[in-house]
Amino acid sequence: MKVKIILSSFLAGLLIFGCIMALSGPSIAAQQNQQQSVEERWDPANISRLYYISIPIEKVYHYRLGYVVVFRQGLADLTQVFVPYSWRNAENRKLELIQLGSGNIWPYMTVFYREGEFYKVRLHLARSLGHETWGHLPSTANLDSNFEGVESIDLSRITQ
Repeated sequence: MKVKIILSSFLAGLLIFGCIMALSGPSIAAQQNQQQSVEERWDPANISRLYYISIPIEKVYHYRLGYVVVFRQGLADLTQVFVPYSWRNAENRKLELIQLGSGNIWPYMTVFYREGEFYKVRLHLARSLGHETWGHLPSTANLDSNFEGVESIDLSRITQ
């Protein structure tokens, strides 16, 4: 009696496992179609012209016209970019802000390029203004000229 129960439990488990495997795996025809789509995906005509560069942020400052983002260039040098608030408007949407929680993720900036041209920047910033990456500019700071005419972020000139 005990053997029959164990055997029937084993067969039921095997049957359930077989059903799950049959339902979860793609059919042979689907696998062949998937293989073709992978080959088509690597066709040079289908390769994305969009790429990005992510950079850890050392400091970020609020200014009345935008953000001043300071990051490392190489091991020792610091450099900065000016990101106007106007990039957040609905018509050009060059700026996206992502608020980071209180975890261990360090704030960073991701700059996107499409076909070699600046597309947009995504700032991943600490939610708390008390985070060590947030800085304060003196009230007498005048950076207006640095924000005038800024249309893109060119990291190629910075990293060379």
